[in-house]
Amino acid sequence: MIDLSGRTALVTGGARGLGRAIADMLAGAGASVAIVDLADSLDAGAVPGNWQHLALDLTAAEAETNLTDFVATLPRLDILIANAGLVPPWQRIASLDLDEWDRAFALNVRGVALSLKAAAPKLAQSPCGAAVLMASINGYRAHPDQALYTSTKHAVLGLMRAAALDMGRDGTRVNALAPGPILTDALQSRIEARAQAGGTPADTAIAALNAETALGRIATEKDVARAACFLASDLASGITGVCLPVEAGLP
Repeated sequence: MIDLSGRTALVTGGARGLGRAIADMLAGAGASVAIVDLADSLDAGAVPGNWQHLALDLTAAEAETNLTDFVATLPRLDILIANAGLVPPWQRIASLDLDEWDRAFALNVRGVALSLKAAAPKLAQSPCGAAVLMASINGYRAHPDQALYTSTKHAVLGLMRAAALDMGRDGTRVNALAPGPILTDALQSRIEARAQAGGTPADTAIAALNAETALGRIATEKDVARAACFLASDLASGITGVCLPVEAGLP
């Protein structure tokens, strides 16, 4: 059992989806939890009363000031989970929307860098400081119709490797998680939307995803949350600069 008692964790994008699963797992391991998310997500996420929270768009002009001020209110910070991100629509190269390109990089990459910057001073004060960045298997693989998302996640891995060397001088570990397909509400909605547009029926598409893996099932939100807790814990005290895949054994 991982014990994070006495530690404080900050999770961006922590109100729903993978971020919420991770925040719940950290809390279950004894950590005090603070989350950052959009106001609508916080309203819909039924955030526990003992969690600190900040309504913030990490791409907003005031994001750096507001996040830095929020971190300053925390009595300590031992764990950062930089999870906030978006999955843009699939497009071929010739159809790329460069405004959309900028929006995705603003959250998926700049937002992660901002989170690291705001958290770094307090993580350096912790004897067990750890940051976990949300990458993707698209950080080391590619998809023919998703150059934008793939590019952002490649950038996250570069940021993680550089931050591990930089922040390691202060004793802070920095790693990344690389989930494969996870049947979150967001993925379920995309699969259903494609089916309604004349694509593969949803049940068939999900069965195909399951069949691709060594375990015969795609990874779950809990699988990712457990991996995040591991990387944040003393069990991973000698691990930094590593990208850990959580994809149930994709070939």
